[in-house]
Amino acid sequence: MTGGASPSAPALLTTEPIVLEHLPLAISRDEVLRFQGYKTPADVPTPAVLDIFDEARELAVPLLRPRVAYRAVPARMWGRDGLGAGDETFRIPEIGRLWGELTHAGIGLCTLGDALEARVGQLFDARELPLAVMLDSIGSAATEHLAESANDRLCQLAIPLGLRVTNRISPGYAGWDVADQRGVFRLCPGDSAGIRLNPACVMTPAKSISFMVGIGRHARVDHYFTQCRRCWMRDCAYRRAPAPPGTSRAGTPPVEVSSKSLRSRTP
Repeated sequence: MTGGASPSAPALLTTEPIVLEHLPLAISRDEVLRFQGYKTPADVPTPAVLDIFDEARELAVPLLRPRVAYRAVPARMWGRDGLGAGDETFRIPEIGRLWGELTHAGIGLCTLGDALEARVGQLFDARELPLAVMLDSIGSAATEHLAESANDRLCQLAIPLGLRVTNRISPGYAGWDVADQRGVFRLCPGDSAGIRLNPACVMTPAKSISFMVGIGRHARVDHYFTQCRRCWMRDCAYRRAPAPPGTSRAGTPPVEVSSKSLRSRTP
């Protein structure tokens, strides 16, 4: 980690924006295929689809530029749906019940950079549509994995401090108004990660995720693996199949992307 992390100011509770480094990043075929619509046991990809995945994965690895900006601010609950974080106030349905007692909120901004997005655009222009869509799905799955890794890292940092870190949530999901992206970016500017927010609250690069976690000795923590297991929006149209118990998935194991090669390509 860089900046703001010292024995007297643990990285988990740093009030200065830092960059979380050396986070695991993997490309899971199963996760990518879920983004492609293969969500039930009956959804079996053809050999041709798997060949496209293999080709897209080879294209993706050198294009990934993972960056995660992070900052913590004092937080407090205001009734059932209100959360104060720093100078911002957010309305998030049922957040008081779901997260419990907090002392801080952690804000993270994750991105893969814009190189993969640019390559997807080139493939669309060349009418390489199946490969373009598969590469885009790989970007989506890898961004989710990066955010999961950041959430897991924060949990690991909390343990020696006797603290708990909640599941992550993001504006636009679970009833949290996407317009609150503005408040999230005021709390944790995206400059260090190369992430920008436009007036419509859309982040660029497109393969980016903003999130917030609750931190406290008595914060409530779920036991889960994927973001969909963390999200309480039951009828979400984008929900993926739940993960099996534990931290590994059945099926094809993910391909770990070399953190060394990624760091060497990170500006």
